[in-house]
Amino acid sequence: MTVPLQRATWAKGLGGLLIVSTALLQGCATRHNPDPLESMNRKVFSFNQALDDNLLKPVATGYKAVTPQPFRTAISNFGGNFKDLWSALNLFLQGHPGDGATQIMRVSVNTTFGLAGLIDIATPMRLERHNEDFGQTLGVWGVKPGAYIVWPFLGPSTLRDSVSIPGDLYFSPRLVISDDATANAVSILQVINARASVLDVTNLLGDVALDPYSFVRDAYLQRRQSQVYNGEPPEEDYEDYDSEPAAAPVAPQSKVESSNPRWPDITLAELQGLRADEFVR
Repeated sequence: MTVPLQRATWAKGLGGLLIVSTALLQGCATRHNPDPLESMNRKVFSFNQALDDNLLKPVATGYKAVTPQPFRTAISNFGGNFKDLWSALNLFLQGHPGDGATQIMRVSVNTTFGLAGLIDIATPMRLERHNEDFGQTLGVWGVKPGAYIVWPFLGPSTLRDSVSIPGDLYFSPRLVISDDATANAVSILQVINARASVLDVTNLLGDVALDPYSFVRDAYLQRRQSQVYNGEPPEEDYEDYDSEPAAAPVAPQSKVESSNPRWPDITLAELQGLRADEFVR
C-alpha cells in the first residue's frame, strides 16, 4: 500500500503545483506575447536539448539499429492503449459520449484481442483513435492557453496544458504494474522507443530552423490550437492567448467533425525530441 500512496501523494503535489503556477502566471500571456517566460524557457530548452543530444538520442539510435520494427511497433501500441483510455475520459468531459464510447470499445478490443494492447486490432476495425488530453478539454470549455512554458525533461507546454501533465503521466502502464522496478524499466523502454521512432524528423530540426527554440514554440502553440478546434480554429480566436475567463461556461461546440484535412497526429518529440509525458502515457 506504500507505493500507491506515494504515487498518489506525488501526483497530488505536482497537480497542486501546476494549478498554483497556472493561477500566478496565466495573466502574463497576451495575444502578442504568448511567451513572457522566454528567458527561463530558453535555458530549460537548452538543458533538454543537451540531455537529448548527449544521452537519449544516442541510446535511441543504437536501440533502433538492433531492435526489429515489429517489436518497436508493439511497444508503441502498448503505451498507446493507455493513452486511448485517457482520451476516452476526455471525450466524455468534452461532451462527446459517442466518441468516448467508441474509444472505450477500442481499448477493450485491443486489450482483449490484441494481447494487452501490443497489437492494434481496433484500427483495421475502423475504431479510429482520438488523441485527447485534459489540456484540450479545458480549451474546449474556453480556458485560454496562458503563458508558454518549457518544463525540464517534459518539454514544451502552456500553463493550461500543464494542468494535464499529472493525468498524462498517470494513464500509463504504471496503472497495471505494481512493481516499481518493472514500471520504471517499462517507462524507460517506452521513452527510448518513442525517441527512436522520430529520429529522422528531429534530425531535420537544426536544418530547417535558424532558431530551433522559436520554431518549436510556434509549432507547438499552433498545433495545440488546431487540436482544440479539430483543425478549424476560428479566425478571431487564432493565437488568442489573452487570459480573461469566460463569463460563463459554454457548450463544447469547438470539437466538431470536419471534412477538412487535420494536422498530422505527431508526437511532441517530433518538435523537440524530448517530451516524456507523450512517451509514457
